[in-house]
Order: sequence, then structure tokens, then C-alpha cells
Amino acid sequence: MIKHLRFPQLSWRFIPVWQRNYLVWKKLAIPSILGNLADPMLYMLGLGFGLGSLLPDVGGMPYLNFLAAGTVAYSTMNAATFEVLYSSFSRMHVQRTWDAILNAPMTLDDVMLGELTWATSKSLLSGVAILAVIWGLGLFGNFWMTLWIIPVVALCCAAYSSLCHNCRRCCKASPPGCRSATPSIWRGRWWSDACPTALRCT
Repeated sequence: MIKHLRFPQLSWRFIPVWQRNYLVWKKLAIPSILGNLADPMLYMLGLGFGLGSLLPDVGGMPYLNFLAAGTVAYSTMNAATFEVLYSSFSRMHVQRTWDAILNAPMTLDDVMLGELTWATSKSLLSGVAILAVIWGLGLFGNFWMTLWIIPVVALCCAAYSSLCHNCRRCCKASPPGCRSATPSIWRGRWWSDACPTALRCT
């Protein structure tokens, strides 16, 4: 198993992959941002103002403030997970975007790093958007301390994006007969069965 492991060969060629995903997202930027805000806002306003009025303080702070901090974490983790496990998989299997990219002088490492940085960027935007709502509603104690949340959110985004990519990646370096433990949510197919032809396990 160890002989199949190697360090990734990283280069700046991942930037066009990130840029391609950004240009596609920019066409639907407003609906995407509103979609990322809707679910966390529903929890924060519905549970915070509704249920929060019936609950005592949590750790010396109002329940709504306590819930707001968790909402930032939930929003970033959910955005990173959805982008990698659904959107990235769609580009790989349904749209065959990865096949097209790999016909250029690009490597799988470039594609994976580009997808990883894009998922991190998009989920970071989601987290900052929720943080802006928290600032607007005044659900914080010290404004300058809340700025430290941004680098923490960035690390959280990168960690979840990497984790989800690792759960369903497949490459030539994998051992013969390998199969990901994560099945597709539709058609009952394994992730590795849906890899681009050049990347499928033997």
C-alpha cells in the first residue's frame, strides 16, 4: 500500500481550474449566495429569536449569540461538503469537465488542487456572508475578536474540502481493484466507477 503513495506534484497550473469554476459560478452568483444564506438564516432567526426567547442564557450569553457562532461553522462545513461531493463530482462525471481539462497540459494534481482551492474559496465566502449578518444584527461582544473567525473559517473550509476530496478521489496511483467507500447518491454507482476514463482504477 505504501508504494502507491506519493507527494503531489503541485504547480501554478491549478489557477485556470479555479478561474474556470469562478467564471461559471459568477453567472449565478446572486442565487448562489442567497441559497447559502437562506438555510443558516432560517436556523438563526427561527431558532434564535423563536426558541431562544424560551431558553436561558448559555455560558453567560444569549442563546441567539450562542447559535450564531455555530451557524458560521455549520455554513462553512456544509458549503465545502456540498461543493466537493456534489458540484465537483458533477464536473467529473456528468459534465465530463475533468476529461476536457486533462486533454490540456494539466495533471490530476492540478485539477484536484484547483477544485480544492475553489471549494475552500466558495465556502469561505459563505462563512463571511453569515458573519456579515451577525455583524449587522449585533450578535457579538467584541468586533475585533470576531475578525479572528475569518482565518479559522478559512482553515475549516480547507480541512473539510480536503477531507471530502479524499473520500471520493480516484487516480492511477491507487492500488489495483480499489473502490471508494462512498457510493454515489444516485444510480447506486461507486465514485471510482464514474472517474474519467484516464483516471479509473484497474
